[in-house]
Amino acid sequence: ETDLKWADIISGELNLDYKYLSSLFSSVESITFEQYIINQKIERVKELIVYDELTLSEIAFQLHYSSVAYLSNQFKKITGMTPSQFKKSVEKNRKSLDEI
Repeated sequence: ETDLKWADIISGELNLDYKYLSSLFSSVESITFEQYIINQKIERVKELIVYDELTLSEIAFQLHYSSVAYLSNQFKKITGMTPSQFKKSVEKNRKSLDEI
């Protein structure tokens, strides 16, 4: 569903066939456009987790995921860890101001 939405937006904005654009993108970036979008979304999820101002449910809603479970599965597939494992690893590696 989301991929079709992106396809419509991109091909509409550039007034070019999506299959052509997708093929061109893949030849330059060595990944599909869909994978690029997913990677960008996961990077945004990481930022929002680090900021620690939103719950995972709020992050999922903000980034148009159909569910928290879907976001978590995609996050683990890309990063190799769950969002909560990522958050713990960031907190573990963060130094307090006293340590700087």
